[in-house]
Amino acid sequence: MVRLSPQRGFEAFLDQIHHSIRENGEGEAYVFESISDLLAEWCSDQMVGNFFMLTCPFLRAFKAVAYFALLRDFHSAYATDPIEQTTQILLDVHRHENKLYLHPHRVKGRRASGRLHRLFVLDGDSVRPLQESGAIARVMVGAPRSGLGLIQRHLGVWTRSFMQAETLLEEWRAGHVSEERVRETSRHLMRMAITRDERMLRLAARHLDLDDLVWLGTRMLGTGLIGGKSVEMLIARKVLLQADPRWQELLEPTDPFFVPSDIFYTYLVRNGCWAIRKRQLSAEDPLEGAEEAYQAILQGSFPAHIEKRFAEMLDYFGQTPLVVRSSSLLEDSFGNSFAGKYESVYCANQGSREERLEEFMTAVKTVYASTMSREALAYRVRHGLLQSDEQMALLVQRVSGAQHGRYHFPHVAGVGYSFNPYVWHDRIDPHAGVIRLVCGLGTRAVDRRDDDHTRLIALNAPELQPENDSEARAQPAQRRMDVVDLDKNRLCTVDFDHIVAEIPDAARSLLVSHDIRVARAARERGMRPANVQRLSFDGLLQKTDFALDMQTMLQTLEAAYEYPVDIEFAATFREDAFYQIALLQCRPLQAKGVSQPLEPLDDIPNDKLILRAKGPVVGRSRWCPIDRIVYVSLDEYG
Repeated sequence: MVRLSPQRGFEAFLDQIHHSIRENGEGEAYVFESISDLLAEWCSDQMVGNFFMLTCPFLRAFKAVAYFALLRDFHSAYATDPIEQTTQILLDVHRHENKLYLHPHRVKGRRASGRLHRLFVLDGDSVRPLQESGAIARVMVGAPRSGLGLIQRHLGVWTRSFMQAETLLEEWRAGHVSEERVRETSRHLMRMAITRDERMLRLAARHLDLDDLVWLGTRMLGTGLIGGKSVEMLIARKVLLQADPRWQELLEPTDPFFVPSDIFYTYLVRNGCWAIRKRQLSAEDPLEGAEEAYQAILQGSFPAHIEKRFAEMLDYFGQTPLVVRSSSLLEDSFGNSFAGKYESVYCANQGSREERLEEFMTAVKTVYASTMSREALAYRVRHGLLQSDEQMALLVQRVSGAQHGRYHFPHVAGVGYSFNPYVWHDRIDPHAGVIRLVCGLGTRAVDRRDDDHTRLIALNAPELQPENDSEARAQPAQRRMDVVDLDKNRLCTVDFDHIVAEIPDAARSLLVSHDIRVARAARERGMRPANVQRLSFDGLLQKTDFALDMQTMLQTLEAAYEYPVDIEFAATFREDAFYQIALLQCRPLQAKGVSQPLEPLDDIPNDKLILRAKGPVVGRSRWCPIDRIVYVSLDEYG
């Protein structure tokens, strides 16, 4: 133990340390007390940074190993930047529910390309990585508020507004300010960061409070509006949490970041894309020349200060897979879904910090460029939105799920509608809702594939299937899965048979069942029955409350919106088979030709009835003009 005195001044203190290191010689290990304590004597973050930059290389010259500690969110960049640039390894240490967690932020040298940028838990004498997105988010959101967002880093009206709101919130909790003052501040922040659409503002005001908005300020990587998809995700989660405390446990914790709309405009201006975009939007045919605008946006670069914010966000997430979702100002609002028109990009987020940053910035550019895609422009022309203020914000989320060997995916995912337009049986209640369910990433449910099956579930009668005969029911519900391949560092599709062994027993017992069709065929041929597993989701629907929980979720959200909704979701099972649902997206349900989905019409007089169909249906009911009906005779065609 060497006791040193920083009161003697910086140079004398540094000389004492170097002298002690020199005397001990090579190969020693050192543990320093918290260097945050040096502020008490020097009152200067710059000198703390200087101390580290002079001491660390000196230790390295003597082949020594040294451990330093400093308090999180205590120092300015004058101290933290030199430390981050000089150290070989920088660990963030969290305590959550009496356990310690390690989160490497900087790893230099030969270790940098591995998978060390993850959250690890100290479990007795061992250290293991956390694999589930929900478990990771729970630890991270339980830590003190991050200084990554607006409140700590930006100057001007935005910083003042959010810092004043945080102070006001503390005063209100102490009983020193009125409720009306809090509501007034909330309204001001909502117009700044949430939305300027009056209908969405009313919905937000009913469910988001000042505490939610102050938290939002810590998650925004710039100024501007966070866009429709982000707003509705926040509102939907809050609606559920307010409706029933059970959702506190049932919803997967989330810790997203928001790239607001001002960054989009900044990117266009700095890369000379503004004039190209304006010319394209005002052209007689906006679709002509769209490719030029699209490519110009893809080829741009970000200002250094924005790049730095992106890098800091990736340090926070570590090497967990991410998804960059479009969240434009018009997207997902009442009357405008933009479904499938703008990109959402998955980032495997593996490799070195530089590689991960490049992958993330490419994803951001891809979403930005999709605002000038032919599909998006055609949608805006068709709906009279071409001249509307359509800025692109982004929602950055962990990919819900867990790591299974080399793959990351949720056990189930899909889309849901609070109104079921697919009524194929008399027992189905349209108001109970419907979900389309897959194993793996929900991309196979959202972007339906012709080469595979999804499970369609009427939530008040989950055992019913559109296929009528037992032979059809024995067919595999799904043969392929979308996953994030951590080795190949990309989104990919794999055969379910290839990956089923990686799924934990508790989850597998709820998702798969024995394929009776294959077993029967084997018996008929005198062969030994094969143990072939197929994705049926029978255990999930018969042994758990999953269908009931999804029905409750959809009905609760529809009541809050006063309008039918559709959602995207995912769920992952723990070892005890308890599941948590990740609510990824919520928006008003759009149906062509009607303001709301239509219920089946049962009171049509026979003399007015042209066609009636029962059984599986093609899509949602709608009002629209019909030019002609083509009738194909089954006898002739067959």
